[in-house]
Amino acid sequence: MTDTQNSSQDPGTRTRHTVVVPTSIDMVSLLGPGDAHLAMIERAFDAEIHVRGNRIALEGEPGEVALAERLLDELVTIIRTGQGISEETVERVLAMLRAETTERPADVLSLNILSNRGRSIRPKTLNQKRYVDSIDKHTITFGIGPAGTGKTYLAMAKAVQALQTKTVNRIILSRPAVEAGERLGFLPGTLSEKIDPYLRPLYDALHDMVDPESIPKLLAAGTIEVAPLAFLRGRSLNDSFIILDEAQNTTPEQMKMFLTRLGFGSKIVVTGDVTQIDLPSGTRSGLKVVEDILTGVEDVAFNRLTSHDVVRHKLVGKIVAAYEQHDVQAPVESRPEGRQRQ
Repeated sequence: MTDTQNSSQDPGTRTRHTVVVPTSIDMVSLLGPGDAHLAMIERAFDAEIHVRGNRIALEGEPGEVALAERLLDELVTIIRTGQGISEETVERVLAMLRAETTERPADVLSLNILSNRGRSIRPKTLNQKRYVDSIDKHTITFGIGPAGTGKTYLAMAKAVQALQTKTVNRIILSRPAVEAGERLGFLPGTLSEKIDPYLRPLYDALHDMVDPESIPKLLAAGTIEVAPLAFLRGRSLNDSFIILDEAQNTTPEQMKMFLTRLGFGSKIVVTGDVTQIDLPSGTRSGLKVVEDILTGVEDVAFNRLTSHDVVRHKLVGKIVAAYEQHDVQAPVESRPEGRQRQ
């Protein structure tokens, strides 16, 4: 915690606080290289900020000063966990504080799901943290949101975590091979070559979370299985962590088939983006239909992520937000079932 000293206030106008940062905290880490973080904080608040040593003087409207104090306190807490502070971290903490959530930003950004080769996988937004918590609490969790919001990546991290802690015995990763109508026999090559284009994104994420040299052994042993959705038909999947990715490209019948594969001791996570539907025109998306059917069913949770949760390049979030705004403004009769994937 930071210490606050020399608090004074003019009635109804301005207040002055001095935050004393613990000497154990590196001020360069807190304020950023070349005071880059400090400059961000100054732009974000209607307050004057002056730094001398480990003392940060804040003066301005009481609400702004109080929020700036909270921001500094959250950043100090994050540094104490051993994490570095980036400009993105400052932005995300500030966004959470402005949203007046009950969760502490430091708790959200410090939740370590998985570590591999010195790299930690953590939620980066409040909605991501709630999504991860929902996976822990529910047997079936839906993560619905646009590209880049981490819905599949975080689900896979939770799956690997469950495997490592022996909560489950295997991981099953699946996607609908919709572009081929799941009729893989018409594609050239071996079975592996036929399905590779549809499952490659899952393999790529897996390589971030598991030592690459161990993946072939895990696949050969069936501990990790990556398969098109059609290959799950007729099976009962026990003691498994099952992820269905790109679920917007399932039909309602396929979605029902998938969900009813659930066996004892298993957990399901379904991810998808209802604005990126590749199904033939006139075909309903199983992801759109299932929420109407299962909302209110015990132990099933629906989580939505938005452009604010995009963790790719900043411009991706702006692009997603622009498309969302365009969809809101477009006449209802001109909206397609789903925007075609680009």
